[in-house]
Amino acid sequence: MAEDIHVRLCLQEIVKLDLEAKALIQDIKNDVQTVEMLDDFSANGRQKISSLRGKIAELERLGLEQSCTPNKDAIAGNVESMRQNLSSTVKSLREACIHKKLELDRKAKDELLHGQWNMRRRNQVNKETLAKSANDISESLVSLNRTMAEQVKQSESNITTLDHSSTALRKTQAEFNNMGSHIQNSQRLLTKYGRRELTDRLLILLALVFFFATVLYIIKKRLWPA
Repeated sequence: MAEDIHVRLCLQEIVKLDLEAKALIQDIKNDVQTVEMLDDFSANGRQKISSLRGKIAELERLGLEQSCTPNKDAIAGNVESMRQNLSSTVKSLREACIHKKLELDRKAKDELLHGQWNMRRRNQVNKETLAKSANDISESLVSLNRTMAEQVKQSESNITTLDHSSTALRKTQAEFNNMGSHIQNSQRLLTKYGRRELTDRLLILLALVFFFATVLYIIKKRLWPA
């Protein structure tokens, strides 16, 4: 009875490990995305295979210890079938790991080539951008030189205009100074003529007084002789 229990438990453990190993193989096929994940799954798979092999060996030992010949033969048949199944599982695990490794290597190569293409494309774009920037800078410098030349020309024109204006102002100032001198001379002459006119009026008045006095004197002598 105890032997049957040990055999049953060992069979359950073998079935469990076999299912876990097959599930792990599917995970390797479907879920592994990196080499590091593949290494972890592969190590876990080898551990499952090792445990499964140990349990099959334990089942074989339990079969040899069976006292009942039919049970011994049945266990031996199961052991042989399980070892064939184990060999198939090991082969499937190895193929899954190799296939996934090739797939990851191809993916890494494609990413590398794509990265190199992107780098070349970026370099080309950068060169085009630099060329365009250099062209824009050259055009800006030419435009700046043209603008500076125009400003220098305008400044020269302004300086010439200011020089002419300064000359005109100096001439105007000289004319104003001359005009001021003329005005002062005219004022002096007007003052002089004004004084002379006053003197002439006084002389005329005195002459008139003298004239009227003379007339009155003559009239008096005529009308009232002494």
